[in-house]
Amino acid sequence: MSTTIELEIQGMTCEHCVKRATKALQAVPGVSAVQVTLEPGSAKVSGTSGSGELIKAVETAGYKAALK
Repeated sequence: MSTTIELEIQGMTCEHCVKRATKALQAVPGVSAVQVTLEPGSAKVSGTSGSGELIKAVETAGYKAALK
């Protein structure tokens, strides 16, 4: 069953950061859609993956993440 998880992302400063975070989230197995916004630093992720996997992917890309 697909769900939508909202994340708060800290540390993004430009559109390159948005693309990097988006790419990291899209690489997580089970993700079907990703929308990352620079201001206020957030992401909406749809799919079957868990929040822990998504947070880890964002942090591996160099940003801080938490559930919204």
